[in-house]
Amino acid sequence: MRLFSDQIGKKLKFEKTPARIVSIVPSQTELICDLGLSKQLVGVTKFCVHPKRIIQNKSKVGGTKKIDINKVKLLSPDIIIANKEENEKGQVEELENICPVWTSDIHNLNDAIHMISALGEILGAEKKSNEIIEKIESGFREYDQKRNLWRREQLKLSAAYLIWRKPYMVAGGDSFINCMMEVCGFENAFADCLRYPEKSLDELKNCDVLLLSSEPFPFQQKHIEELKKNFAELGGIKSPPKIVLVDGEIFSWYGSRIALAPSYFEALMQNFVAL
Repeated sequence: MRLFSDQIGKKLKFEKTPARIVSIVPSQTELICDLGLSKQLVGVTKFCVHPKRIIQNKSKVGGTKKIDINKVKLLSPDIIIANKEENEKGQVEELENICPVWTSDIHNLNDAIHMISALGEILGAEKKSNEIIEKIESGFREYDQKRNLWRREQLKLSAAYLIWRKPYMVAGGDSFINCMMEVCGFENAFADCLRYPEKSLDELKNCDVLLLSSEPFPFQQKHIEELKKNFAELGGIKSPPKIVLVDGEIFSWYGSRIALAPSYFEALMQNFVAL
């Protein structure tokens, strides 16, 4: 009998290494595949899109907020991988009647690395999880060296990360996105807010940068033009924010995709500093 704790403090018991996995979190689904466990992955959500060649052949069990409990039950999983924020608490509790549910709770890079390590241990893929962690950590070590060059110049970029339109909603200070903004080199203008608060144009106008995410709302170039027009009509702004589109998966997915972040951040920051 092996005993593990998930990231919300729940104890899980396994008599053997889980052989049938259901993942109801897109970023953790991708991680499971990158751990070399795609054959053990028997069920995913309709929002699990990476890696496409593998996911397209897996059973779909609904959306992250609306899981089809009966479909999950029919798959006879040994473990279900969930997340505190992305999945509904009531549904997770229902799923616990089927098999153990390992729930992550991610607010920063340390949480994400712990999650990768823990799942590697539970699922018998420790060697691969360690390789992924080393790739992430070495990538950020190299990026930090470059980022420190503009830190010495006292460069500070106040930014808002927009996840929604009508109303505009931004990432608050308790989100994983906030952590990734800071790692990238931005100062979250709304770090004192919790979760994803609504913000007006008047509140956004004083930021140096607006980061428009590709998800959950799919911001496009036309939304940049819309914001520029709205700021012009608002008036009284000496220097309007610089507005850029960003890859929401890089900023908000906390699985193995994190390894892609350092190179992406370097390319993004070239819009603002000389690296």
